[in-house]
Amino acid sequence: MSFKSSFLFSFFLLFYCGNAFNITRLLSQYPSFSTFNDYLTQTQLASQINSRRTITVLVVENSALSPISGRPANVLKNILSVHVVLDYYDVQKLQKLPNKTEILTTLFQSSGQATGQQGFLNVTDLSTGSVVIGSAVKGATLGANLVKSVAAQPYNVSVLQISNVIIPTGIDNSTSHSPSMAPSPASTSPTPSVTPEITPPAPSPSNATAPSPSNATAPTMADTPSPADAPATPPRPDTPAADAPAADAPAADAPPNDSSSGGTLRLGVGVVLTILSFTSL
Repeated sequence: MSFKSSFLFSFFLLFYCGNAFNITRLLSQYPSFSTFNDYLTQTQLASQINSRRTITVLVVENSALSPISGRPANVLKNILSVHVVLDYYDVQKLQKLPNKTEILTTLFQSSGQATGQQGFLNVTDLSTGSVVIGSAVKGATLGANLVKSVAAQPYNVSVLQISNVIIPTGIDNSTSHSPSMAPSPASTSPTPSVTPEITPPAPSPSNATAPSPSNATAPTMADTPSPADAPATPPRPDTPAADAPAADAPAADAPPNDSSSGGTLRLGVGVVLTILSFTSL
């Protein structure tokens, strides 16, 4: 029983090793794909490709990779991810599409960074027998032609050569979000508009002064019988009117003070005369 188990396990290992796929090792056999192979290693996409059991890789030869040379690593990874289809397609399958056209899902779509249709490819079988491939983004052209099959493990892994790189619109605009913050300063523009609303209170002082002259004239007309000092008090018409009688009250007490001082003087004179009369005797 143990012999059978070890035999089956050994057979499984041989089968697994025979079916193991390594995109880097495969492309290293083709010098014309050396740059594409290096890009897969630099962006760590090679390990993601090798971990999948059903996949199609669209490779581009060195002479056609100039449009993506010198790009940032994250942008390069996004572009190369578009060239990895999450299904098995060989030349025969692409030439026999049921509707002559089909939308393919790529590894970039599964990354969660794609917007719109950036993570999809449009493949079309032309009436001439050639197959063209391009981005599924609206308005994009099908600018890449299917050249040949490089390697295949039927229904698992397929490596196809296409004529040139597919770059979906907007995939390399990693800084496109920084101009979108420009509206944030514009959002502060409504705040200055609040300042004109503060200016309306300015007329309120004019309104406050308007009633004061009207009220000032009314008391002056009522106090015309009062003393001639009334015209000198229009800025405060109400307070002097109440104090006017009080100013007259001390004026009435002024004469008694004068009469008492006069009586005191007579009394003093009388005392002096009396003393002088006694001294003369």
